[in-house]
Amino acid sequence: MFVVKLGGSVITNKAKKYFFKQETIDRLAKEIKKANKKLILIHGAGSFGHILAEEYKLNEGYNSDIQIQGFSLTHSKVQELNSLVLNSLHNNGIFAVSIPPHAILKLDDHKPSDIDYKIFDEYLDRGFIPLTFGDIVLDKKISFSICSGDLLAEILANFFKPEKVIFVIDEDGLYTSNPKIDNNAEFIESAELKDLETLSTDLNKYTDVTEGMKGKVNTIKNIAKLGIDVVVLNGNKHNRLHDVLVGKKTRCSIVRGGKQ
Repeated sequence: MFVVKLGGSVITNKAKKYFFKQETIDRLAKEIKKANKKLILIHGAGSFGHILAEEYKLNEGYNSDIQIQGFSLTHSKVQELNSLVLNSLHNNGIFAVSIPPHAILKLDDHKPSDIDYKIFDEYLDRGFIPLTFGDIVLDKKISFSICSGDLLAEILANFFKPEKVIFVIDEDGLYTSNPKIDNNAEFIESAELKDLETLSTDLNKYTDVTEGMKGKVNTIKNIAKLGIDVVVLNGNKHNRLHDVLVGKKTRCSIVRGGKQ
C-alpha cells in the first residue's frame, strides 16, 4: 500500500487564486489507474486554500470573529478543489471517495489529536481509494488551525505503515538548496535521514501558510524515522508517478527510511 500526496503546486497555480490544472490532474489520474495499486490519496490546498488562510491568519488560531467567515470560506474553496480532483479520478475509472479532514480529526496546538482511522480502513477494505486533503480543522487549544496535506501524509503513514510515501511536487525531487532561486542547487537522487539536515529550504514567493519546502522536509524526516521510504518526484513530468508506483526506475529523490 502507498500514501500519495499530490502537491498544491502541481494541481493548482499557487500564485493565481483558484487556478486548477485540469490537464495535469487528468494525466496523474490516468497514471494512478494504470499502476493499479492500493493507496490513500491526499492533495494539497494550493491557491484554493493558502491565499485565504493567509488573509484571515487562520493558522494562528482564533483572534477575531472575522476569522469565522475566513474558516467557512477557506473550507468551501478547498472542498471545491477536492470535488474537482474527485471528478477527475472518477472520469478516469478510479473509485475514490472523499474524506474531509475537518470531519474526522482534531488538532491540539497544531498537533494531531483525535483521529478516526477506521473510516480509511473500511473504505480500503471495500476496494475504494480514500481521498483526503489539506483543510482547516478544529483545534483544541487555539480553536482552529490548518491540517496540511503533508501533515495528513505523516499521520496516515504512522498508522498504516505503507510501503512508500510519495510526494508529487513541481520539481524533480530534493535539492541541496531551492532550485527556483539558486542555479547552483544540486539534485539529490538518494539520501539518508542525516543528509537532510544540511538542506537549505528558502521559501518561494507564493503564499504558503504551511512553510512550503521547509515544512515538507520536516515531514519527510518524520516519516523516514518510522522506517518508511519517502519518494519525491515531479508531477509535471509524464509517467514519473506511475513508474514509482510500479517500481520502475525514474528520476526522483528517495529518502531511505531508518528508525532512530
